Amino acid sequence: MDFALARRNMVESQLRTNKVIAPAVLDALHSIPRERFLPPSRRAQAYVDEHVQIAKDRWIMPPMPMARLIHDAMPQADDNALVVGAGMGYSAAILGRLCRSVFALESDADLVAEMGAALTELALDNVVAVEGPLKQGYPKEGPFDVIILGGAVDEVPEGLIDQLNEGGRLMAIVNSPNGIGRATLYGKRNGVTTPRTLFDATVKSLPGFQKAAAFVF
Repeated sequence: MDFALARRNMVESQLRTNKVIAPAVLDALHSIPRERFLPPSRRAQAYVDEHVQIAKDRWIMPPMPMARLIHDAMPQADDNALVVGAGMGYSAAILGRLCRSVFALESDADLVAEMGAALTELALDNVVAVEGPLKQGYPKEGPFDVIILGGAVDEVPEGLIDQLNEGGRLMAIVNSPNGIGRATLYGKRNGVTTPRTLFDATVKSLPGFQKAAAFVF
């Protein structure tokens, strides 16, 4: 398979036509081999517009919603970024081309090992794969200018929002009661974080972010 051609077609046909237009983001998408962040048996699916399973109950987000989350976060060259639920590290690698430093948080030890190997192979020295509970974020390296969640959530924990820097942007796809995901930007200004819906996107959920069931009397 010609991965370089498939990558070029993905960027031009799937992403540029869906409001991913910032030159720096497009350059990063062109330069990072998405197939390297999938299990070998799944690499032929690297550039299709669908979820690809990378581990039990874990999936890499389709290219379009992932690229839109990164693009609409408006990452800057001096930003400190966090990816929560980084999987095998693809979105963190993209951010590594755009930000000063990136911490790629993953709770699955095997995925952390795979991610670290891929990042080393691509010489992305400013991206660090770290293991830990996803809902807790990574406060020891915060605050962060950009936080991106690598799957849908029922709600964004306050503990993650608290790790935003002043002027920071947290990007998450939040499940609505009707089953449609809403890509949401949480922007922090003057110490206040305000959510704003950007677009609809139905993606696989991150484990551990489900709302607790309410008691009914």
